[in-house]
Amino acid sequence: MLIIQLTGLSGSGKTTLSQFVKQALEDRHLTVEIIDGDTYRKTLCRDLGFSVEDRCENIRRLGHAAHSFAGSRDVVIIAAINPFEHIRKELEIKYGIKTVWINCNVDVLIARDTKGLYRRALLPEDHPDKLHNLTGINDSYDTPVNYALLINTHMQSTAQCGGLLCDFILQHIG
Repeated sequence: MLIIQLTGLSGSGKTTLSQFVKQALEDRHLTVEIIDGDTYRKTLCRDLGFSVEDRCENIRRLGHAAHSFAGSRDVVIIAAINPFEHIRKELEIKYGIKTVWINCNVDVLIARDTKGLYRRALLPEDHPDKLHNLTGINDSYDTPVNYALLINTHMQSTAQCGGLLCDFILQHIG
């Protein structure tokens, strides 16, 4: 089994690429599980906020959930912002997870703004709808240092990026 963690800012393409790759791999008769950070925030991690401690605990829970699929899936993909290098490294060491950086230029993310988060984060400080903890804008994101693959979603199509991720997975599942 292979576990990969996709890290990147909100809107960079983690969920989109996960879904693309899941379909492509299932077409090859491989079993794939996606641990999506947004989905798990509503269930397993609903008691957590956005402090550094809570964000780290969130990722630890996602890593444990991914590892729980050992033996029943060929590939598990964790799709979460995962903003801290030390916690990404912790998962790599504890579970043998491979890190894939889904990078996208912030200007492109602001233009895409599929969830309206960037608009809210960029509001004036005293605005009642201001989002104060958007990773990469007004909350920290450690640029990945140790990653197995870099995918720049602002430079290639979903199909091209998905192809890179599929090829990477196929090379590593043996």
